[in-house]
Amino acid sequence: MSVREEFDEWAASGRDRGMEERHWHTAKHALARMPIERGETVLDLGCGSGYAGRALRETKGAGRAYGLDGAPEMARNAADYTDDPDVGYVVGDFGSLPFADGSVDHVWSMEAFYYADDPHATLAEIARVLRPGGTFYCAVNYYEESVHTHEWQEFISVEMTRWDRTQYREAFRDAGLVVAEQDAIPDREIEIPDESAFPTEDWDSRADMVERYREHGTLLTVGVAR
Repeated sequence: MSVREEFDEWAASGRDRGMEERHWHTAKHALARMPIERGETVLDLGCGSGYAGRALRETKGAGRAYGLDGAPEMARNAADYTDDPDVGYVVGDFGSLPFADGSVDHVWSMEAFYYADDPHATLAEIARVLRPGGTFYCAVNYYEESVHTHEWQEFISVEMTRWDRTQYREAFRDAGLVVAEQDAIPDREIEIPDESAFPTEDWDSRADMVERYREHGTLLTVGVAR
């Protein structure tokens, strides 16, 4: 199954809203860090329900927010969730972004980058569309050090790229992006039951759950265009 088919099904079943709720726990902290100045253009890569672009318009004063998704149903749903004329959604491929060189001030991606067919080509495209000094904020929960997310691949038909922290930094640099920061943002909103409640249907021990959400959380890698 292709990325388009997989996520068209998710959108049709309403799972896009569920993704937004789960991502927001850590996404809001990463979005707050983005150095967006009023009027700047932002691109949400793999936008899903489009929540990030709308949030950056509302909280940062972004001038124009674009959301790109490979699934038409996702983009269609996202467009239905807003009446803001300065927020737009397009269907496109991560490896060939429909934007001119240096036309975007900041790029955001949450839980989507690892679906790219060719992540190195995607990074090259991001570097191309960013203006000098523009930033790429890449947030993922599925990465090598986060061992409790590795099983996700078993439940989705799309091939996912699982890099470690070093591989993310090296790939950013190979694409011409300066790595400004990289850290893990803990999810402090997921409730972790008392030890007496374990094992549960999903977790063998409380220690595993603490490690997944409080220690590994969301890996954020920030690149700056030269």
